[in-house]
Amino acid sequence: MNSARGGKAALAKRAWQLMFDYLMYTRPARDRSLESRGLTPNDARALSSLNRDEGCPIGALARAWGCDPSNATFIIRRLEQAGLAERRPMPRDGRVKLVALTARGAKVRKELLAEFREPPPELLRLASSDLQTLTRVLEQLRPAR
Repeated sequence: MNSARGGKAALAKRAWQLMFDYLMYTRPARDRSLESRGLTPNDARALSSLNRDEGCPIGALARAWGCDPSNATFIIRRLEQAGLAERRPMPRDGRVKLVALTARGAKVRKELLAEFREPPPELLRLASSDLQTLTRVLEQLRPAR
């Protein structure tokens, strides 16, 4: 029984290594997409976690991004300077500022996600049956929403 678990763990490790290596291999395409807009990977992560309608306090963003508030402020300032995000007063407490996407920020986020989600050529070369299997497996890994 123990060797079966070790076998499964080894398979999981190999699968993860292959997924990670492939994501790293395809990173230059994502980097070019960001560079064409003057953005960094941290900017993209920030854009993906902000929305247009509801703002979020910088402290909460820092916790979600796993960084200190001063680093989050730096990232938000970059997005503000690019016209992609704005700080708004919290309706019930004007001392607290909420960060939200601007209309331009929402447009850029939509464009980036569309580009990031275009399949790389290697994926398109797989057989349809392999793509169906890969899709089914990856759907099982999606976090519940």
